[in-house]
Amino acid sequence: MFGELPAVMLSAAKDLVRRTTRLFAALSMTGRGALPERSVSRGHATAVASADDEAGHPRTVRPRVLVLVYNPTMHSCGGKSLIEVCGYNDPEPLTRAYVEDLAMVSGSYLQYEIVETRRVDGFPRKADGFCYDEESYLRCWRASTGWHQPDAVDYEAVLREADMVGRVEAGELDELWVWAPPYGGFWESHMIGRGAFYCNSEPLQLPSCDRRFIAMGFSYERGVGEMLENFGHRAESMLTHAFGSWRDWGGSENHAWDHFTAYDLVRPGQAGCGNVHFAPNSERDYDWGNPRSVLSDCDAWPVYPNGAREKRPVDGREWGGGDIRAHHKWWLAHLPRSAGQTDGVHDNWWTYLVLPDRQSVRGRG
Repeated sequence: MFGELPAVMLSAAKDLVRRTTRLFAALSMTGRGALPERSVSRGHATAVASADDEAGHPRTVRPRVLVLVYNPTMHSCGGKSLIEVCGYNDPEPLTRAYVEDLAMVSGSYLQYEIVETRRVDGFPRKADGFCYDEESYLRCWRASTGWHQPDAVDYEAVLREADMVGRVEAGELDELWVWAPPYGGFWESHMIGRGAFYCNSEPLQLPSCDRRFIAMGFSYERGVGEMLENFGHRAESMLTHAFGSWRDWGGSENHAWDHFTAYDLVRPGQAGCGNVHFAPNSERDYDWGNPRSVLSDCDAWPVYPNGAREKRPVDGREWGGGDIRAHHKWWLAHLPRSAGQTDGVHDNWWTYLVLPDRQSVRGRG
């Protein structure tokens, strides 16, 4: 997907490394039936949170994760896996890099623990009962057309087969991450359980599960940048709930979340850090490499509400010159992480992005 970086992007990448290093230094200071298993690896669950800070928030959270990898055997292709046949990416190093990136950009606040990784030797079943088999999937893949619609997966079947609800209720797990091929039918993020609310998809209200939890959907056709985009959209949803509205979704509160996500195209001269799709200087969706210089107060946000919101010129070199992973790491690293509250909202915004069963959220539900 990516070739050798041209000189201008290499220069931008080096500049990003220097800026990111300074930023992180500042942060540190302040199928049906039972699942057919081919391979299983287990870890040991640990405490979800470390000692609290002066505001009563844990300095570190360690959500425990079950990772499911739908990777069926292709018997017509010499017994190779679907990933091997189609040339898709190995989920294991992608998962590891994603965990490391989130720990880094959160200033070590968010440290996911993979409790179990399980390969599923089959395709996920759709909500309407359809399920690809080897022949039907490879036919669509080779023709690049003919995919089954509707695409949505049967989440309740996935949860039953993995005993996810029982393990969440028992406190053994906090999240589910699912790897699937293209047209697997999973949402980027999906909240599940009693009282679940919108998290970049309409929630799955599951009265049998008292703890709300999030299921992330990843495609092994993509990379870590797209995984961070999934998390970024999750963050947008969760913070919109925390603040009760978002200007980008039609709100008019003009609160801190609105200021943080401002970009020059919609608020000339008043850019903050933008949102997942729009950098401070973007002029269209995914325009992360725009060289245009604009004024932004992005430096103030990691320590919000402390310090002055001074503006300075910024351009695409700040966030990687168009690289998806670099931009999303830059954006997430600027989310506030201070102790205390402002206008009834915690100043450590990361507390809203994980463990939703522990939160009382006042926004759209």
